[in-house]
Amino acid sequence: MAKKIKQIAIYGKGGIGKSTTTSNISAALSVAGYKVMQFGCDPKSDSTNTLRGGEYIPTVLDTLRDKQIVRAHDVIFEGFNGIYCVEAGGPAPGVGCAGRGIITSVSLLKQQKVFEELDLDYVIYDVLGDVVCGGFAVPVREGIAEHVFTVTSADFMAIYAANNLFKGIHKYSTEGGALLGGVIANSINAPYAKEIVDDFVARTHTQVMEYVPRSVSVTQAELQGKTTIEADPDSNQAKVYKSLAQKIINHTESKVPAPMETGELRQWAAEWGKQLVALESGLIAPAAAGNL
Repeated sequence: MAKKIKQIAIYGKGGIGKSTTTSNISAALSVAGYKVMQFGCDPKSDSTNTLRGGEYIPTVLDTLRDKQIVRAHDVIFEGFNGIYCVEAGGPAPGVGCAGRGIITSVSLLKQQKVFEELDLDYVIYDVLGDVVCGGFAVPVREGIAEHVFTVTSADFMAIYAANNLFKGIHKYSTEGGALLGGVIANSINAPYAKEIVDDFVARTHTQVMEYVPRSVSVTQAELQGKTTIEADPDSNQAKVYKSLAQKIINHTESKVPAPMETGELRQWAAEWGKQLVALESGLIAPAAAGNL
């Protein structure tokens, strides 16, 4: 009997640190002894470059435009510690659907049974989460990914994107779609940021997988074209990513979240805005901010 491959999709709005988080999870899983493929689903095609010394790789769509027949191994490149790297790519600027690369790439690799051939333990899809439509919804809608995680910070637009993802998961959950594993809270350095994310996950009936602080070690590593796991494996930041990877290893049951309606989310954000103004002006103590 073939082993079960654990397929995971990690969503998040652009600029939130989604690819940084994903690549460090892939690196941590690989260091722990697992066979991993990271599947970049962003048209910018930059998901895997810190797994390959800063080098960008040819995308599936670019390769298909150049060749009539493409073997899956033409678009799979080896990265740090043997991690397999794939970039779906996107259409020419201003032409076509940006999500088409995901649909085409997944179909190519599945048809050629690459996941089984490589004896993978994990396939991690790094997906743009600003919009959950068309091709970007494929890992959720088609149930390609078994578990979905979203990277967010305490910023409203990041939480807004996460809540939109929850709506998509909720919509497709009755049709065999992927379910939500939890939230990865990124750039959590201030106590109020943790309280905002905690409040959001409580209201949407999900959980925080890990709190990831903002760290200069991440910037230093990425300037070298590396993950923190590779560049600074003994750092506190690397320990956080390894802890997150272990929680993903142990995670078995994902659920349907309870997204807030847009008006409710806006009101919730406004209340938090008032609390932060009061906190900044010294009208309330930091520990009391989440209790108002």
